[in-house]
Amino acid sequence: MAAETPIAKFDALMDAKRYEAAADLAKGLRTRQPRNGQWWYACARAAFAIGNIRIAYDEIAQAAKLLPDDPAIALQQAIIDHRIGHTEVALTRLRALVARGSRLDTEATVVLADVLSRSNQQAELDGLLARGGAWTNDPRAQLFVARRLKERDPAGSIAMFERILRSDVASHVRRIAGFEAVKMLDATEKYRAAYDLALETHRTTGSTFDVGSLEHQVESQRRLLATPTLLGPRRVPEVRGVSIVVSLPRSGTTLIEQMFDRHPAITGIGEYEGVRTLGESALSSGHWPHELASTPAATVQSWQDSYVTGATFLRRPDATWSFDKTLHAWRWLPVIALALPGAVLIAIDRDPRDTAVSSLLGNFHPVASGWTSSIDSIRRVIAAHRSILPEMLDRVGLSHEALVYENFIDDPRGHSERCFARLGLPMDEATLSPEKNTRMVLTLSHEQVRKPINRGSIGRWRNYEWAFDDSWRDLVAAHDARRV
Repeated sequence: MAAETPIAKFDALMDAKRYEAAADLAKGLRTRQPRNGQWWYACARAAFAIGNIRIAYDEIAQAAKLLPDDPAIALQQAIIDHRIGHTEVALTRLRALVARGSRLDTEATVVLADVLSRSNQQAELDGLLARGGAWTNDPRAQLFVARRLKERDPAGSIAMFERILRSDVASHVRRIAGFEAVKMLDATEKYRAAYDLALETHRTTGSTFDVGSLEHQVESQRRLLATPTLLGPRRVPEVRGVSIVVSLPRSGTTLIEQMFDRHPAITGIGEYEGVRTLGESALSSGHWPHELASTPAATVQSWQDSYVTGATFLRRPDATWSFDKTLHAWRWLPVIALALPGAVLIAIDRDPRDTAVSSLLGNFHPVASGWTSSIDSIRRVIAAHRSILPEMLDRVGLSHEALVYENFIDDPRGHSERCFARLGLPMDEATLSPEKNTRMVLTLSHEQVRKPINRGSIGRWRNYEWAFDDSWRDLVAAHDARRV
């Protein structure tokens, strides 16, 4: 039996989502063969999967220098450009890759179609679909066909999405199709059908999520609140220009990011993985959650350096602040306070029922956000979130603003001024027109942010009123007490 090749071992680790192990293997191979572009490419793939965007960017550039004609490297380079907001650079690479043809022609064309769709370059996407070719036989291409069909035949588009959902293609393609149909059913006021199809899509494309384990982790944080020496003495210098969202998904965070990104001093850096990496580093160190006060200064400094390097890389050169729209921060507040003193936190809460409906009907990661698969599990996570906020914000000692979504929509200027003052910045009129932001949005809200600030999503839960029982009463009452 032939021995497993190094690249086969690397691919197996990546397939198993053992990204850190894959990165270690690739780095070792690169050290032995520094002129081998394939090992630089492997390092870039692993770094990108981990979320180390700056490292991935540099490594894929080196791979491209060593192997300028390798289509896989060119494709990965375009994907990284797309992630960091260099949309036109990514499109230029993808167009050239598709034009020359290669063994990755289908993959490159699918990625090109996705970037065109997200950047609202519909005419070019239509042309790509009209030209046809082998790529249109890929199930992912059928998603674009179904989206275009909705304009002239909405019912046919929904039926096509449902056929893809119930086919035997890859799970992530079926999941996208299912939630596309859910979105259309909701928009046409077929609320029962939308709800039932959302549950079917979660059930057939998702995975089991241990809500109890998350609740246990949050309870550990609650116990930290009673600890006199929660963090111990400061061991690292204050960071400058770091602002982080501390909220659940579907709470208005993308709207705020699009608004803040219009300020000349602020760059929205999307759902940067730096906080998740911080948390996982603290967990693997053995100091989380009860030994944070004894974490060595050198360890904390390495955590800070890792976060700041990536956040600064994603920031525009002319900006002085990064705005991190991570969905992980609320679970790691003590770690953030330990590693990033000086950071400013922005928390925003929305009617829990509106958050629940939007989460249930949305295509979130089936593993990391598997709690979005049922109304009850969403309620339990919202309750966990609000059991430590805003008290934990006060306890960790970081500068912060706590907003209520409905109040923010009613007075965006007043609340924005308050947030900017917290950052030491003046108000900028451009921030009140987020729909004019040309920045690429990679989250579920990429369509909504093209609209002016409006109240359209407030009270959406009433369309699904029958899904909420008395177990929601306390959460709703607590939120209503904060509303103007």
